[in-house]
Amino acid sequence: MRAAVLGSPIAHSLSPVIHRAGYLAAGLTGWEYTAHEVDAVALPGFVGGLDTSWRGLSLTMPLKEVAGALATTVDAVATRSGAVNTLVRRADAGWDATNTDVVGVIEALRPHLPDRVTRALVLGSGATARSAVLALAELGITTLTVRARDTAKAADLLSWALGLDIGIRNGSVADLGPWVSTRDDVVVSTLPATAAEAVAATVPAAHHGILLDVGYDGWPTPPARAAAAAGMTAVGSGLDMLVHQAAEQFRLFTGHDAPVAEMAAAGRAALARR
Repeated sequence: MRAAVLGSPIAHSLSPVIHRAGYLAAGLTGWEYTAHEVDAVALPGFVGGLDTSWRGLSLTMPLKEVAGALATTVDAVATRSGAVNTLVRRADAGWDATNTDVVGVIEALRPHLPDRVTRALVLGSGATARSAVLALAELGITTLTVRARDTAKAADLLSWALGLDIGIRNGSVADLGPWVSTRDDVVVSTLPATAAEAVAATVPAAHHGILLDVGYDGWPTPPARAAAAAGMTAVGSGLDMLVHQAAEQFRLFTGHDAPVAEMAAAGRAALARR
């Protein structure tokens, strides 16, 4: 049985390490998981050439917004987010599309949240930001601030969130400076590393909220270091989100519950070697 992560660039991906650790811990000796450099143009041909030994595909940028076109079904989470990060083989050899990033954000944040949170800030306005918004709504957020380099895209994201009837009732939009107010219970950064230093410089002197940065290379990231210095709780790294979304993929691909602890340990060890 075969599965893989696809994207471009893909050499940095920790998904093979994490999924293989899961197979080993679960005793699934007949499974393999690989990585393939595939861009949006090449995706239909790659997927169309896979035989039925292929049970699942993990998708990263720039494929999340185009993969749904290849699927027989697209579930509600992927439809709402407009992002597909998972294709699961069907019995008829087609593919079911879903989004496990939402589960990843929920499970990365949930253990660290107080009983009631209502205000959140999302940094960025792309596909991962949409998944973060859906996760935050599931966790009880009702007021959303979106800050991004392109305020028009940030406004589009907020408008989308308000129109979904998922519990988010009001919000605001701004550029990246300053990037937080001290009133936010939760901050989720989906920004690329290229924006990290500039964003970190705008963190307020004191803040008592919770930060999840989906980046995991070079942890703690500049925003995470600045947030911790301001008194925020930086909840692990994007590795936590990555492991939890991979665990859901593992379940969908194999039909077995994922050995999350072993998958997380393998991811941490791989990061430590970089």
